[in-house]
Amino acid sequence: MARRLVEQLSAALAARREQHLYRSRRIVQSAPGAEVVIDGKRCLSFCGNDYLGLANHPEVVKALLLGAARYGVGSGASHLISGYGSAHHALEEELAAFTRRPRALLFSTGYMANLGVVGALAGRGDVVLEDRLNHASLLDAGLLSGARLLRYAHADTRDLEKKLVARTGRRIVIASDGVFSMDGDIAPVPELSRIARQHDAWLMLDDAHAFGVLGKTGGGTQEHFGSAVDDVPILVGTLGKALGTFGAFVAGSEELIETLIQQARSYIYTTALPSAIAEATRVSLRLAQTEHWRREKLFSLVRRFRSGAARMGLNVSRSETPIQPLLMGDNETTLRLAEQLYARGILTGAIRPPTVPKGQARLRITFSVAHDEPHVDRLLEALAELAPAVR
Repeated sequence: MARRLVEQLSAALAARREQHLYRSRRIVQSAPGAEVVIDGKRCLSFCGNDYLGLANHPEVVKALLLGAARYGVGSGASHLISGYGSAHHALEEELAAFTRRPRALLFSTGYMANLGVVGALAGRGDVVLEDRLNHASLLDAGLLSGARLLRYAHADTRDLEKKLVARTGRRIVIASDGVFSMDGDIAPVPELSRIARQHDAWLMLDDAHAFGVLGKTGGGTQEHFGSAVDDVPILVGTLGKALGTFGAFVAGSEELIETLIQQARSYIYTTALPSAIAEATRVSLRLAQTEHWRREKLFSLVRRFRSGAARMGLNVSRSETPIQPLLMGDNETTLRLAEQLYARGILTGAIRPPTVPKGQARLRITFSVAHDEPHVDRLLEALAELAPAVR
């Protein structure tokens, strides 16, 4: 029986290779930055999420080391046993203040935060409605919750309303990414908020790729639109992207956070985030709030890339965020272009199904404050050399 299983797995892996869907890991041998060392080769990297360039910031690194010296490397227990410390408490209070919510709650990862929220708030007899292009963690959360999961067309509030009109449930949760991770576009939060109020539904926003990035102070999607705090009762953010550390949080009302502490399985039944990470994040959160030049530089780089791509006639999506997908269509062409860029010392992400819909493979190009204008120009020059493949 075991031999048959191995043969089945081998055949399935071979099929993935033939379809150009096989994924391979590269070994990173340096700290995050504009340039990284991959498998011994120095490359210009355009595939990370360190949007504000804080992952290797000296002050953040120093805070991590001091935190480890004081609290140790691991937290030693789950949150409700003895793993929740003063550093966690301080960071939660600072995140709550920054997001202008009564409370915030730390989770070990964004995936666990989404699973915990949806699982605690929705179950059998409830309805969860999600954007079709939501992150896998939100979609998995809806599936695992036991509620009825309905997916509406991407950013299509009319389709959402149609699905809501015919649905009744003990509780209704509408969940959406703030910035969509593979397309870089922004969810229509004001309309989602209006619809949620009209139908007495909870609105949950996963702001992983917007927190620290969008808005004058980095407040995220809501600040970008000027929406009121109450328009989004459930806000999820990650610490491992713009803030450059690790983990995630949920911000909301006193009642919401207490409910998650009591009922979110991915919070209760896991080891707490290390206190040293919390101390490092407190520093990166302060830097993200006070050093506004980081966002200004980041979006200047995005505009420079988009201007150059437009002159070349590249099929870049309409995104105005640091996520700039170069749409290719088929898997083989996408992989080939990624390898050609890698041969020129430029690293990008080759994104294929099921991460994106079939026929929508793309290079996912992302920008960071760690980049400078010559880096952007080098990328554009390389794409110009490969013009037949990218048009």
